[in-house]
Amino acid sequence: MERPNISSLLKTSAALLVSLIAGLLLTGRHFADFVPVDGAALSRPALCVLSALLLFALVWLYRLFCVPMELLRGADDAGYITQTGRTRAQVANEVRRRRKTGDLPPVYPNGWYRVLDSHMLARGEVKNVTMLGEQVAVFRGEDGQAHVVDAYCPHLGANLAVGGRVVGGCIECPFHGWQFRGEDGKCVRIPYAERVPEFAQIKPWPSCELNGMVLVWYHCDGMDPTWQIPEQEEITLKKWIYRGRTEHFINSHIQEIPENAADIAHLSHLHTPSILSGVDLRYTNSKVWDFVRHHWEVAWSPEPEPHKHCSRMLVKHGLTIFRRRFPLLDMDVVARQVGPGVVFMTFDLSFLGRGLIVQCVTPVEPLLQCVSHSIFYQANVPAIVPKFILRAECIQFERDLMIWNYKKYVSKPLLVKEDSAIQRHRRWFSQFYSENSPRLSFQQDQLDW
Repeated sequence: MERPNISSLLKTSAALLVSLIAGLLLTGRHFADFVPVDGAALSRPALCVLSALLLFALVWLYRLFCVPMELLRGADDAGYITQTGRTRAQVANEVRRRRKTGDLPPVYPNGWYRVLDSHMLARGEVKNVTMLGEQVAVFRGEDGQAHVVDAYCPHLGANLAVGGRVVGGCIECPFHGWQFRGEDGKCVRIPYAERVPEFAQIKPWPSCELNGMVLVWYHCDGMDPTWQIPEQEEITLKKWIYRGRTEHFINSHIQEIPENAADIAHLSHLHTPSILSGVDLRYTNSKVWDFVRHHWEVAWSPEPEPHKHCSRMLVKHGLTIFRRRFPLLDMDVVARQVGPGVVFMTFDLSFLGRGLIVQCVTPVEPLLQCVSHSIFYQANVPAIVPKFILRAECIQFERDLMIWNYKKYVSKPLLVKEDSAIQRHRRWFSQFYSENSPRLSFQQDQLDW
């Protein structure tokens, strides 16, 4: 006989309580006779209140143990030091305006990038997404296939994702009803025209859908994909299920983010203080929480052919409380970077199971990156465990976020021998740039006298 899980037990209990409340409202006298307090039966209103409180508690427990966590930060919500009398947006805009950018590499590396998660795009739905400095329309055809095309109609420039609708495997322009096929961008119908011109077409983006997300391929020269994102079997077979996601926007160059994997020294300085001390770097070294410390052993290396587009970081994490280490809290992590925009972080806890965090970095603009972390965990482990892991990872990530938002990119850094992995990482990452990769250019206002 199959043992019921926590989710089904909480759902059943909630259903019984709802039935109880409904019964009390209709036939409350029968229930009151069976719940004595100090020798007297509870009144019907008291039972209703008690049942409602129990129902609220069950709903709270259900959300805690069963519902995925969604923590979505806006561009100004994290990574900035707030100032009295000024909003976060004002502080963020001032930092962006005054910060030196440095001698930047090209802003859009060639590779695969996440557009959105699969569960965010229903059948027949259209969404407008900004990525790589472009507007794209993402839609799911009536056959369930996801497509990504340029958002602007070549007819008169209407945004297909703003009011457009899905017709079969096509997207229909909201302005004049032109229909474009998702698979190749070809216009197949103009409702008021006798014939459709052969050249009537929008740009389709090479895309795929796997590991619970829709991805697109970008190459500055329009080349077809030269490598693929690997499928994670545990996600496909639902051995590991989706347990939550965080999302952040970072004001930096995309290369800064994966370069952290090779910056081994920063872990022992920035990430050793306990997560209890928070994310504000002015207070993370507070003595109040000094009794809890994180410990890291890290190694980074690129992978050889035929996976030269991949790199690997091996992490051993330990936790000490009052200088005593608890082996049961140790965690082994294998972080495999695939191209410039996707990282698969597989982790193994000694007694809390195994799981995977998928980190995706997608450029929105040259110096604005959307970073998402989605966690998948063993189905037989309550959601509270992966949700805690994701929350802890989020705290550590937001410490890096404050660094990235304020820092300048240094093309020729002053390094010591122990920083050698950083230089190796930069050589490895350079493979994702081509001669025609776009660079950031500043237009300065000039006064002519």
